[in-house]
Amino acid sequence: MKLKQLYIPLATSRPAQDSQADVKHLRNGSANKLSLRDRAFHDWYRFVLSFPPHLVRHYLEEFGLDDRHVVLDPFCGTGTTLVEAKINRVRAIGVEANPFAHFASSVKVDWSIRPDLLSAYAKSVADLASSTLKAQGIDDDRPLGGNAKDIPLRTLNDEMLNLLLTDSLSPLALHKTLVLLDCLRKRENKPFYRHGLLALANALVFKISNLHFGPEVGVGKLKGNVPVISSWLSETEKIAEDLRCVKGESYPDSSVHLGDSREIGRIIPKNTVDAVITSPPYPNEKDYTRMTRLESVILGFIKSKEDLRNTKKKLVRSNTRGVYKGDDDDKWIAGHRAIHSVADAIEKRRVELGKDSGFERLYPKVTKLYFGGMARHLADLRTVLRRGAHLAYVVGDQASYLRVMIRTGQLLTDIAQSLGYEPVRLDLFRTRFATSTKEQLREEVVILRWKGNWGKP
Repeated sequence: MKLKQLYIPLATSRPAQDSQADVKHLRNGSANKLSLRDRAFHDWYRFVLSFPPHLVRHYLEEFGLDDRHVVLDPFCGTGTTLVEAKINRVRAIGVEANPFAHFASSVKVDWSIRPDLLSAYAKSVADLASSTLKAQGIDDDRPLGGNAKDIPLRTLNDEMLNLLLTDSLSPLALHKTLVLLDCLRKRENKPFYRHGLLALANALVFKISNLHFGPEVGVGKLKGNVPVISSWLSETEKIAEDLRCVKGESYPDSSVHLGDSREIGRIIPKNTVDAVITSPPYPNEKDYTRMTRLESVILGFIKSKEDLRNTKKKLVRSNTRGVYKGDDDDKWIAGHRAIHSVADAIEKRRVELGKDSGFERLYPKVTKLYFGGMARHLADLRTVLRRGAHLAYVVGDQASYLRVMIRTGQLLTDIAQSLGYEPVRLDLFRTRFATSTKEQLREEVVILRWKGNWGKP
């Protein structure tokens, strides 16, 4: 199998056993960034771990997709594949288990509303929110006066607050956000409501909150009296401006389904998909629901621990905080020796290091559950693919479990081949240096083809 570099500009193919020295020149800084030309529609709300539009565009072109075809993203997140396919006039279908991410994707591909009416709608909501706050003695754009302690601030119930990172949002910012949200909901029957709600999510995360994003989501410097209404208005106007650019043009409809990608055959009709371009979760200790926790809770997509648990149960098991009694996806990789060897190496390392916490004991189990879940997904996916369908899976090597290297791309390729898929190649998208192992971690694109040859069930 060949490995092809996919940084910009694209390089020629080279063998998969490239040394670390050979890949040092990869432009990793630009490979995963959103370029200025790609900001329209994509940055209405973008999951911080999203892969870039230019990567999707590359495979749309390589696979020869046009208005005659359907592309599927079974782990669509916040819609990078769906938006880029729509821009390029390719019909797209998405499946996502996270309710807020599903909402964001569905809004980002809804270009049917009139931009001028959206702007007018936003102005009326902003005026109502401003007048409501001023009646309470709060000016959204100015610091509170000496009577600040006398103003009763709204908050969430204890269960919802406990779902959030401590100090992720200051009390005053939360109060003003809840007031604005109430004003939005008074116009919930309007066609612009969903776009206004997504604009609030984006403003909340990147302008209003105290969150910062590195390898993990965390709390940064606490903000003072940050403006909420004007922050939201600027986000709604960004949406309106993008819609003005496509007014009068014709683009295909896109659909987004809330569901479990391991049961794709229950969601998508049989023999309807020409290509798959997606990025599933990576096998690591990253709880992906934390990345969208603030907006999910504030906007009411997750209201309790039970809601959160139900969401996690529909995800491929990729971290120990998402493992539950009765999980048995590992049975799908019972015959894959390489995966069991990785799990055994993790357990051996755990014993050697004397690591004995409940989560650490789950490392081998979650590794097998992850690859078992992906095997289950790929097996069910076969029913919806047309013969000759092309597939691109963006995945990454991991060493989160006690520094034992997991070569995700190669292992997924082996699983796919056992299920009747034709391995085409591994494309090297970028590399990341792992400080724990002092090795280059590859982010690769697994390229497969479905020829209609059914392998092991």
